[in-house]
Amino acid sequence: MVKSVLVPLAKGFEEIELVSIVDILRRAELRVVMASLDSHKRVLGAHHIVIEADSTLPELEMEDFDAIALAGGYDGMCNLANNELVKLWLHTFKQSQKLIAAICASPIVLDKAGVLEGDFTCYPSCEEQINMQGKKRISKAVVKNGKVITSMGPATASVFALSLVKELCGEENAKILYEQLQMPSLKTYLQDLG
Repeated sequence: MVKSVLVPLAKGFEEIELVSIVDILRRAELRVVMASLDSHKRVLGAHHIVIEADSTLPELEMEDFDAIALAGGYDGMCNLANNELVKLWLHTFKQSQKLIAAICASPIVLDKAGVLEGDFTCYPSCEEQINMQGKKRISKAVVKNGKVITSMGPATASVFALSLVKELCGEENAKILYEQLQMPSLKTYLQDLG
C-alpha cells in the first residue's frame, strides 16, 4: 500500500524546501498532498514563487496520512504555528506514532504544538523561539529523534527529503534516489569549495 504524506502549504513558505520535499517524495512513489491552510489554493512563497496546492487542509482526513512534513520560511512557519488545525494534526500524529518532519524554522511549529522533545536541529538562531527545557539543538543537517525528523535549512532540503524516504520506504529506496539525484557528486564540489 502506498504511503501518504501531507505537506501543509502556508503563505511565506521556503520554496526550495517545499519543492525538494514534494519532488523527492514523489520520485519515491509516495502519495504527497500539498494542502493550503484555507480555501486559497494558490499560495505565495517567501521569494515570490506561487505554488498551487492539491487540496485544502480542512477537507482532508488525518487517518488517510502516514506522515506530515513542514517546509520552513519564517513567515510560512508563523502561519503554520498560528493555525489550530496544523497543531491538531501534529498532536494527533504524535499520539498515533506517525512520522512528523520539519525543516528550517518549522521545528518552532513542532514546539508550539507540543511534539518536539530531546535532540533536534533547525535554522541557526531559531532555537531562541523554542522552549529548550528537555531539548537540545544539534548542529547537523538532519536529526532523527524517534518519529520526529528535523533539518537545518534550504541547503539540507534534499537530504532531509531522502531521510523521509528512508523512513517511509526503506534504506534501499533512499540509496537508489541518492544515486539518481547525483548526490555523491556534491562531495567533490564541497571539497573544492573548502
